[in-house]
Amino acid sequence: MKKVLFISSTGGHLNELLQLKKTMKKYDSYIITEKTKSTMSLKNKYQDKIYYLVYGTKSHFSYIYKFPYNAIKSFYYFLKIRPQVVVTTGAHTAVVMCYIAKLFRKKVIYIETFANIHTKTMSGKLVYPIADMFIVQWKSMLKLYPKAVYGGWIF
Repeated sequence: MKKVLFISSTGGHLNELLQLKKTMKKYDSYIITEKTKSTMSLKNKYQDKIYYLVYGTKSHFSYIYKFPYNAIKSFYYFLKIRPQVVVTTGAHTAVVMCYIAKLFRKKVIYIETFANIHTKTMSGKLVYPIADMFIVQWKSMLKLYPKAVYGGWIF
């Protein structure tokens, strides 16, 4: 069975990612997200199929230290799981994993967030050039990402 790694930051990006649970059931799926009080309960449902990175937001000074730590931990998780495909809804937590996957010639599927209708996200800008499939949830986003596929709403 194909191993698929689903990764996103916490909050809305994770909420969108978890909408893919039917797809997750079709594969040997793993989830990576940030460790917060709200995500710890996922351990009960996904047990040994969920892993955590340190919570970090781009607006805090401490992110300068958390980012390299999460990059190393992402590399460790990639080697541990050895996925054939990485699926992400963003944001910053997932970008490094997408580049690691490309380094190992694995497929990257990026789903641009539902929250953006007319502007690119930073993680979308960074992953678009390397994504094997880039999915947008709004037709208007096809103007910004010409090689993208319109997938409709994830909800």
